[in-house]
Amino acid sequence: MTEINKVAVIGAGVMGAGIAAHVANAGIPVVLLDIVPEGANDRSVVAKTAVQKMLKTNPAPFMHKKNARLIETGNLEDDLQSISDCDWICEAIIENPQIKRDLYAKLNEVRKPGSVVTSNTSTIPLNVLTEGLGDGFAKDFAITHFFNPPRYMRLLEVVKGEHTSDDAYEALKAFGDVRLGKEVVECKDTPGFIGNRIGIFWSTVATRAAYDLGLTVEEADSIVGKPTGVPKTGIFGLGDLTGIDLGPHVIASMIDLVPADDPLREWVDPEHPLTKLTEKMISEGYTGRKGKGGFYRRFRDGGRSVKQTLDLKTGEYRDTQKSELKSARAAKKGLRALIEYDDKGGEYAWTVLSNVFTYSASLVPEIADDIRSVDLAMKTGYAWKWGPFEMIDMVGTDWLADKLKAEGRDVPELLEKARGRTFYKEEGEKLFILDPSGDYTEVEIADDAWMLADRKRGKEPVKKNASASLWDVGDGVLCLEFHSKMNALDENSIAMIKQAAKADKLGYKAVIIGSDADNFSVGANVGVALFGANAAMWPLIENGVAEGQKAMQELKNSPFPVVAAPAGMALGGGCEVCLHSNAIQAHAESYMGLVEVGVGLLPGWGGCKELTIRNMTNKRRPGGPMPALSNAFQAISTAKVATSAAEAQEMQILRHTDGITMNRRRVLADAKKKALEMAEGYEVPEPIVVNLPGPTAQAAFRMAVEGFVQQGQATEYDAEIAEQVGRVLSGGDTDITEEVTEKKLLELEREGFMTLIRNEKTLMRIEHMLTKGRPLRN
Repeated sequence: MTEINKVAVIGAGVMGAGIAAHVANAGIPVVLLDIVPEGANDRSVVAKTAVQKMLKTNPAPFMHKKNARLIETGNLEDDLQSISDCDWICEAIIENPQIKRDLYAKLNEVRKPGSVVTSNTSTIPLNVLTEGLGDGFAKDFAITHFFNPPRYMRLLEVVKGEHTSDDAYEALKAFGDVRLGKEVVECKDTPGFIGNRIGIFWSTVATRAAYDLGLTVEEADSIVGKPTGVPKTGIFGLGDLTGIDLGPHVIASMIDLVPADDPLREWVDPEHPLTKLTEKMISEGYTGRKGKGGFYRRFRDGGRSVKQTLDLKTGEYRDTQKSELKSARAAKKGLRALIEYDDKGGEYAWTVLSNVFTYSASLVPEIADDIRSVDLAMKTGYAWKWGPFEMIDMVGTDWLADKLKAEGRDVPELLEKARGRTFYKEEGEKLFILDPSGDYTEVEIADDAWMLADRKRGKEPVKKNASASLWDVGDGVLCLEFHSKMNALDENSIAMIKQAAKADKLGYKAVIIGSDADNFSVGANVGVALFGANAAMWPLIENGVAEGQKAMQELKNSPFPVVAAPAGMALGGGCEVCLHSNAIQAHAESYMGLVEVGVGLLPGWGGCKELTIRNMTNKRRPGGPMPALSNAFQAISTAKVATSAAEAQEMQILRHTDGITMNRRRVLADAKKKALEMAEGYEVPEPIVVNLPGPTAQAAFRMAVEGFVQQGQATEYDAEIAEQVGRVLSGGDTDITEEVTEKKLLELEREGFMTLIRNEKTLMRIEHMLTKGRPLRN
């Protein structure tokens, strides 16, 4: 199979540049080319400017700024030869078939034999793109459709033509999966493929139906939002986020491509009042968050922040009002409860969902060979919590078909075949999906790419409590799963960590820590600490800190390897779990940090200790103790959070020997593999001692913080918290000639934690975080 070791991206617009950045995130060198602008002094200014802009963009396209060095910029007139050693050439230019074909002809003259060429198009059929270029080009050509922004959206739709070679196609899929971390979904060569075909229909129905049924923007977003498993922005809020001016172009493009009898046409009316309102908004610059505002707008009125919402009927802004639809609250009982609720919210939910369900069911196998591909595309391309077929199973196939029939609506053939059954079926440890023939097909789960749900299916946990469980994931490996709200750690989590540290007594040889949740763990449940402090239960609080420290040390010193597999947020106590694991195999999108100062505390479960040790024992650190300790002090005292695993490695949260996995579906499998490799001849780590400077370091930290206070960048209480942090990191009352043990650092942590938890200002910070969801700077 073709190996992809160097990539070229043609087109340095938002998508092309974003694709190039993500290839660089994978550690692959990439050439980025664009046109020569008329009259430009720098003929490669377009590509160069795109890279410079991405270095300042938030959210960042690069996982680490150093990745930008892997991008070689140039232009199509002078530098086309630079693609001659590239294995994959991805085109991301204007959606014009002739311009694309002209480009391909030029690429064909310089590309190396066997290199793969793809288009990022989402609208032009593959056979149109390769027209007149010969079978030799066609066998190396495919479509790779990324979703924006390429770093963060997990879906990669791939389409092969009748002449595309299996070798080229498999190489693309493997590279997209393993190196780029994408959920690679195979699509048919049809308009909009899967994601945009259904997504554009869904958004069109949802906005038009909201207007027709008389819902306000807030009411619509309260239904087609979290209750239906779509982004919490809601449907109108999502339009503001993506850009209202994008909508008409996307819809017009899709209308030109879909068949004459496609249901989308019934929902698109150039004369509809909402269409006219949208046109007016765009013409006046109300294009969403990037413009003057959109369906929502925010502005400052004196010192007051004002949020207003567009009235769909009058076209005027008014103060935003909270939706009072009871159906939105009923949705907590499930989709059926939402749909069946007798108010306009329930009617709206039924209108949107029933149309999406029937549309999706009618498109299989036209757009994809199986229903799972459709569900994966919508979950990873549009950030839906559930795919359409998963939602049909939730409401019931019989119920849905009967309700459609009662309304005189057509029941799709695939839904008829599913009557009395479900689209997904579990039998023991196996998962099956209903295929278009009406038979069930087993879903093959690869040994090197699985989610915890795939290993839990048909099994009971080895141990379980309200906050955590232990699961057998095969080959003598246990998985510790946190499953409290946001995976916050409490006494039950700590108890299960202690059980995991005894896995050898249960016959296991390694432990991995991870789950399928969006976040590894957001940290300790500080609400428990606030309750205890308000009741002056100081011995109980101190015991809780000590027990947490004990659990972490047991994890670190267990007679077998423990590998943490973080993904999403691993903050505070969650980060401390990772720091005490013998190795980390992190998802590339891991956001890690010791953030306790945000609630007026310091890391009390060994976080200060571990970050001190990691920085002091880092063989690559500058000479002397202060540069190393300053790194740890800055990270903890500013509650710095790494915005990628690469940044966490730079912060010493990950060691240089720890692993980073690009694909979320491969994280646990990679962690298990690492744990099994470590289990051979594993030895318990030796206790670590460090030489710390004591009061001299504390004085240096104090001076630095006082400077921030004088500049107004830190409060007096920030300085008090930093004083406690500095005392721990410097080793307390010690001297550079004395050895400081882990035990001593843990004692200093407990002392600092208990000093801060007794302060009223810390309690105010905790309460503010719990009630407002953001830090208080008091």
